[in-house]
Amino acid sequence: MPRALVTGAAGFIGSHLSEYLLDRGLSVIGMDNLVTGDVANIEQLGHRDFEFVKHDVTSYIVVEGALDYVFHFASPASPIDYLKLPIQTLKVGGLGTHNCLGLAKAKGARFLLASTSEVYGDPLVHPQKEDYWGNVNPVGPRGVYDEAKRFAEAIAMAYHRYHGIETRIVRIFNTYGPRMRVHDGRAIPAFMSQALRGEDVTLFGDGSQTRSLCYVSDLVDGIYRLMMSDAADPVNIGNPHELTMRQLAVRIVALTGSKSRIVEKPLPADDPKKRKPDITRARTLLGWEPKVPLEEGLPRTLEYFRKKLGV
Repeated sequence: MPRALVTGAAGFIGSHLSEYLLDRGLSVIGMDNLVTGDVANIEQLGHRDFEFVKHDVTSYIVVEGALDYVFHFASPASPIDYLKLPIQTLKVGGLGTHNCLGLAKAKGARFLLASTSEVYGDPLVHPQKEDYWGNVNPVGPRGVYDEAKRFAEAIAMAYHRYHGIETRIVRIFNTYGPRMRVHDGRAIPAFMSQALRGEDVTLFGDGSQTRSLCYVSDLVDGIYRLMMSDAADPVNIGNPHELTMRQLAVRIVALTGSKSRIVEKPLPADDPKKRKPDITRARTLLGWEPKVPLEEGLPRTLEYFRKKLGV
């Protein structure tokens, strides 16, 4: 039975990925220090071939026995987290990635890095293709996340070229679905929780900035396909359907039946104005493209938040 390590396994994406791997017959070790993860996300996996290890991957990682795959997803991933935890974010991108690559090398395992569309920064190219090098402010408040991921990509490629490790890099675009945290700080959890409570729904700026939203089940399918492929270069995984944040807020308010007002707040520093993946590489190399439209994904996610908030 193939055996995989998933770091950040108690997080939003990590928990869905762990479940997906178990469904495909893999044995899974889930590792998380629970700084932003939640054991409630993986409680339902306890009766399966899943082992949870509480550990900070910035410290040396020990895994007994054989290991076939390392999925490195440990990291704060929302602005509210990495602005509050800037040093930890840099450390998990640097030391944590180094430790995970060292483990993969020692075990002869294939390694996949969860990178991000944030490596493109506030892009000057639209849509974003993998050969675009980005427009990142290294000393701005978002730089701790952007540059941690850019370093992580660089060291993954160095291990691939110098040590011959099989490495994969997924650049994840905005993803949503059940198990996002209520106070995550990103648009969908914020809009849904505010609308469900009848509070003002807060837009940053005038809401004209765009995002492309991918449902989590589509994302993890793309991640699995990438790990099982021969693609060593970065691959965008995301939904190219683009919409403005104002359009999203209006849609969520209507979906909840709320009487919430939509109000504007100042735009945070270096907030990207456009975000849309070019997924030609994913289509060509992986035979992947998203299947779940917003019309299906948003109601599923809203149901989760209704239960979470008890409304």
